[in-house]
Amino acid sequence: MKYFLSPRVGVCVLAALLLLFPIVFSDAFYRDIGVTFLLAAISASAWNIVGGYAGQVSVGHSMFFGLGAYTPLLFYTLWGWPPLAGVPIGMLLAIGLAVVIGMPTFRLTGHYFSMATIAVAELIRIFTGTWSLVGGAIGLQGPAVARGWWDLTFRSELPYYYIFLAVLAVVLLTTAAVERRRFGFYLQAIKASERAARSLGVPVRLTKLNALALSAAFTSAAGSLYVIKTGFIDPDSAFGILISVQMLIVAALGGAGTLFGPLIGALILVPLQTAANTWFGGGGSGLTFIIYGGIIVLIARFEPGGLCDLWRRFATRIWRRAHAA
Repeated sequence: MKYFLSPRVGVCVLAALLLLFPIVFSDAFYRDIGVTFLLAAISASAWNIVGGYAGQVSVGHSMFFGLGAYTPLLFYTLWGWPPLAGVPIGMLLAIGLAVVIGMPTFRLTGHYFSMATIAVAELIRIFTGTWSLVGGAIGLQGPAVARGWWDLTFRSELPYYYIFLAVLAVVLLTTAAVERRRFGFYLQAIKASERAARSLGVPVRLTKLNALALSAAFTSAAGSLYVIKTGFIDPDSAFGILISVQMLIVAALGGAGTLFGPLIGALILVPLQTAANTWFGGGGSGLTFIIYGGIIVLIARFEPGGLCDLWRRFATRIWRRAHAA
């Protein structure tokens, strides 16, 4: 019994379920939900590195998402290159932006840091909407018809699903490696107390910058995946504050600072969004804000550790009762 409940078996079962999902549910609607779930999980897992493990709650991560979304289509618009060629450049630009933004904002703590990230993301959104090189308020559009496999323009959702799943696996493996190394312990120490971590010799600012850079790179990759699939981007869909809030909510709902917390949050939140949009049509977008606000209140009031922490305490209680009996 203990063997079947081991974490390794649970990870294998999860991987098998994710691999088989588009085969079992072959309808285009369910595959689209699966792709949306994976994109939300990638974005939230990327945010989780700095917001969950390091405790630096960024509400402006849409700046990295938008940068990764605009760069591939800018390469296509200016030079006719496949959007795929702009993905690594977008990640490098996101890392550079993370360093530039992180150096002054990491002097702030708590909600002041969160407010600063919101302000920077909004400034970038407004500036992008007035910059003619990137299409202004209209945005940019990618190739309507695939010129080759490198354009990654498919009619079916299936190729996108497995591409997104591969990227999610890379993000999770990287996060798991960070957890087990000194860098991960530094992040946990900073989250617990920056002053105590600094007194123990932890390079606080450098560690936070590295965490933000790694998080920005993966968030940029999520933005590139989004735009390669949709083939279109504009300032609101790239840099809108709702994108940052979704990352935060998905990670916090499942359990910020845990490896699989963002997956659990995405598994709950994405179907809720889809159901709201299906039942209420255009009004579902407004209902999304209500759902987000309600989740924030519930998490802050009753379960700051998210569903992973709730499950951990519940499983521990069941285990103790079983052994006591």
